[in-house]
Amino acid sequence: MTRAPDTFLPALAGTLLERLRSERPRVHAITNAAAQTLTANLLLAAGGLPSLTVAPEEVAAFTSRSAALLVNLGTLDGDRLAAIPQAIATARAHAKPWVLDPVFVESSPPRLELARASLAGRPSVLRCNASEFMALAGNDAAPEAVQAFASAHGTVVVVTGAADVVTDGAHTLRIENGHPLMTRVTAMGCAGTALIAAFTALHDNALEAAASALLATGVAGEIAARGANGPGTFQPAFLDVLFNLDTPTLVACGRIL
Repeated sequence: MTRAPDTFLPALAGTLLERLRSERPRVHAITNAAAQTLTANLLLAAGGLPSLTVAPEEVAAFTSRSAALLVNLGTLDGDRLAAIPQAIATARAHAKPWVLDPVFVESSPPRLELARASLAGRPSVLRCNASEFMALAGNDAAPEAVQAFASAHGTVVVVTGAADVVTDGAHTLRIENGHPLMTRVTAMGCAGTALIAAFTALHDNALEAAASALLATGVAGEIAARGANGPGTFQPAFLDVLFNLDTPTLVACGRIL
């Protein structure tokens, strides 16, 4: 990446938010039951449109009408197990970007098997934490291992943590924005992945799109936490901040390496 990420990415994140608000692309989110409401509200606050059906008989139609797809493995009931392969196949057939969030794959062999099968569908972005990455890759989330995994699978890999690491195998970025209160609200990370999906629909460089979305949610979390008394007041404050977030704020607050 020849452009300085500490100046380029905040400006890009602001531009993508502006485009999201004006173009209102739809993200079809097959996400877990605990995350559906926050995922929809986060997309709406940022400017996008959500759809959430997991009905196998509907998912292909909804995916084909959407600008991007999110697949989250958090609650794998029968409908989701049937819908996920159909949605991925539809996204590929229509050349739509899609994002995989392999929640808790380290906890369940069938879930891990589905995640690995889904990776064969070449997601634009894989978003996971260090434990999930270790289960998928068979290695710890050292930078070299994450880069090698991204190259081998032809995808952008995001490993979230105290700092979020984003790599396409050739270039690696670290997003250092965020706040501990973001870990005290259920599904905050799952919902944030929907913004990654939305940004990949607007920007064809998945590395930059993913990093910009992580930057936007991290900055919004930091600002929301300033006036929050705890998780209960943090969540609505976060949505309000995201709704009003702009380029000057992102440039002033972004921390990217």
